[in-house]
Amino acid sequence: MNAFKNILLVIVTFALMVACKNEAKPELKTIETEETSMVANTLDQDAVYTKAEFGIEGMSCAIGCAKTIEKKLAKLDGVKSVKVDFNKELAMVEYDQAKVTRAALTATVTKAGEVYKVKNMKTVDAFSNE
Repeated sequence: MNAFKNILLVIVTFALMVACKNEAKPELKTIETEETSMVANTLDQDAVYTKAEFGIEGMSCAIGCAKTIEKKLAKLDGVKSVKVDFNKELAMVEYDQAKVTRAALTATVTKAGEVYKVKNMKTVDAFSNE
């Protein structure tokens, strides 16, 4: 009888140990990615900054298109500020005219996507707020 109790105790203990293992433990996976360093553009305090406004044709959404173009323009060395308004199809860029040209702005927009076209680029004293 004593041996039967010991065997039963071992079986119950083993069953509890196996039964309590049903909790899923999260698996940790490490994925190697390319390290991209976002180096902030250093702005020259003595630079002459120019403001340009231009239309952008071909944008179909605010998050995908407008933000992508905005990020690409902001990465140009010498760009102080960028705002792309999807609803107005308008880009407003303030840039160092010694480092950035109008052609570079146009090329950056067209390289962001094949469907984007720059139109009516003009230099302004202040951005339109309408």
